[in-house]
Amino acid sequence: MHDPVPQFGPPTYDWLRQWEKNLPQHDLELPAPEGKNGRYVKFTNQIKMLGWNNCLAEMLMNAHLAYASGRAYVFQDYFWEPSHYPWPKEQQLEYPPRTPLTALISGPTAGGPWESGDEAPRSISSDWFDVVCPPENRRIINTREVKPQVKDAPGSEVFEAWRKVLAEAPEGCVEIQPAEEDFFSQTFDMFLWITPRIVSLWDNFSNSPTSRLLDASPIVRSAVERNEYLFMPRGNSAGPYERMLAMHLRRGDYDEHCKRLARENQTFYGWNHLTFLPDPFIPPPGNAEDPENVAIYMRRCYPTFAEVVQKVHDARSEYLEERKKRQLHTPKTLDILYLLTNEKGSWLEDLMDALHEDGWDTIRTSKDLILDQEQTDVGMAADMEIARRAAVFIGNGWSSMSSNIVHKRLVDEKIPKSNRFL
Repeated sequence: MHDPVPQFGPPTYDWLRQWEKNLPQHDLELPAPEGKNGRYVKFTNQIKMLGWNNCLAEMLMNAHLAYASGRAYVFQDYFWEPSHYPWPKEQQLEYPPRTPLTALISGPTAGGPWESGDEAPRSISSDWFDVVCPPENRRIINTREVKPQVKDAPGSEVFEAWRKVLAEAPEGCVEIQPAEEDFFSQTFDMFLWITPRIVSLWDNFSNSPTSRLLDASPIVRSAVERNEYLFMPRGNSAGPYERMLAMHLRRGDYDEHCKRLARENQTFYGWNHLTFLPDPFIPPPGNAEDPENVAIYMRRCYPTFAEVVQKVHDARSEYLEERKKRQLHTPKTLDILYLLTNEKGSWLEDLMDALHEDGWDTIRTSKDLILDQEQTDVGMAADMEIARRAAVFIGNGWSSMSSNIVHKRLVDEKIPKSNRFL
């Protein structure tokens, strides 16, 4: 396997910063709702220095809220939790390290165009917000003005409460600031994402242009296309994805994390709660500290070697059976396996040997990808794009990464049976 940390350092993205600066919506002379008389909202309460997928889930919902409110979303850099950053500390250019959002995603959330005929204002950068909305021209809305009223409400009610405030505010420039007393002061906070309350937002969000037009960035797509040759079956020039199963196999730090989830009796995360998906999880009754209850969580969150092999085997056969039942074009088999994983060493090598014996001819992992400087910086998004394209995806139900992959696969109209959970 290849060294996951190349010897070159993190990219500066100078060219991408200039591209963002030159976006056509960054023009004071444009007519409303853009330009100097436009309508904008910046979510200063947006989470920072946490995993990419926690941040992505929230920013997409914020962008959807801005769109529904008739305002331009203000996109911001992704600020890394430093220990997750793919570059050694001594190579980091700034603290906390950051990556432009446009290096990770494309679409309206990151300043891309809306569909033809849609007159919604386009998202702007945080730098341009400081130009078009200087501090003295902003209305500040503190989260304490809205959040307490909808603390335990379904997601749809949380969304509507905020939409009403933003739509009815006469000011063109609005900034949402966090309440100091609220440790989770995001507009759509963790306590919404980790409960089934989020499900009431699915139909509205998944059908919105914010969701439908979301795509990987050109940098991420180039990383995927550069590495497609790794998955090509011998003697077959067709693309690999219809014969691929991708699996999110989080290991390492997830051992203790899964035990904590058991102690807290937590359900799945985000869109993994959708009731029409296979493999739901119902927390066991009784004492959360009970060893039997902890074992139930560990089987689903941190599976053993044998459990992984069995799950992959079953997911393949059930998917092929489902496609035949629906009279859809069905490949003869799935024989390409991609593991999105932080595991390494003998455990992973033994697992791959067992999977080869079960008929998986081509097995690759995240560490096998060959990436340049910028592609390395967005490697987690490249993993996600491969999983999005695969015929079958097996995720971890408590993972925000799995939730975001499931979101895009469902928007791509992949059949529910192709989205599984450990």
